[in-house]
Amino acid sequence: MDRRSVLKLGLSLPFLLSAGAGDALAAKLAGGVPMPGRKPKAPAATTPIDQRPIIVLDPGHGGRDPGAIGPSGAFEKTITLDLARRIAARIEAGGTYRVVLTRRKDVFVPLQERAAVAQRVQADLFVSIHADSAPNPDARGLSAYTLSEKASDGLAAAIADRENAADLIHGIDIGVADPEVAAILFDLTRRHSLNTALARKAHIVRTAGAKLRLLDNPRRSANFAVLKVPDVPALLIETGFLSNVADEKLLTSDNSRARIANVLADAFAGAMAVA
Repeated sequence: MDRRSVLKLGLSLPFLLSAGAGDALAAKLAGGVPMPGRKPKAPAATTPIDQRPIIVLDPGHGGRDPGAIGPSGAFEKTITLDLARRIAARIEAGGTYRVVLTRRKDVFVPLQERAAVAQRVQADLFVSIHADSAPNPDARGLSAYTLSEKASDGLAAAIADRENAADLIHGIDIGVADPEVAAILFDLTRRHSLNTALARKAHIVRTAGAKLRLLDNPRRSANFAVLKVPDVPALLIETGFLSNVADEKLLTSDNSRARIANVLADAFAGAMAVA
């Protein structure tokens, strides 16, 4: 049973029992055969459904929230949207995966809604894309983050605090509500998603690191609100730091962004095979 089946079981069981299914189950166990309350409806005609696994790409910031601003005035929100579009186009061209973006234009999307998109489409991978600033202007290179209540280091904690504050400053406070499920089922689902995210993070860093510069200790973790999606493996990718002059130059170059997007698209698609 996969993580989503476990979560669905936990979600549906209380409601099924409260809707009278408990009486039907008891009758069946006692040897009776409960009669249906009404004649089942004939199944409606359906159109073909796209069964490809889904990758949700989340371009960080947007609208009234510019994100980090580089020394030359580059906006993080512009860079992340361009990268996400390029990555999506390359992955979709492969035909194996479907890609959904949390935003396709320069609009503000609350952190809660970004996570909700991944849950609504039942994503198989959620990747939030950023080009942040760092307290140390010498920090540069790509890094990948998974969710952890305790940050792996001071830089990870600082970046997470800054990202989480975006909703408080520019919109609403986040608060992804935990579903009312048995605690053990919810915990199993969350653990499975996190373990998958950790394995995919390792693959992405290893694959992308062969072609792109990496930050020191590129596999990190922190308490990012946008990664609180219990039934979806979720990652946050820092493509570089706009606070670093060299990284800003790369991220504002059309040719460099195209190269970064191609490398990440291949890394994301390859990570889907990692469970």
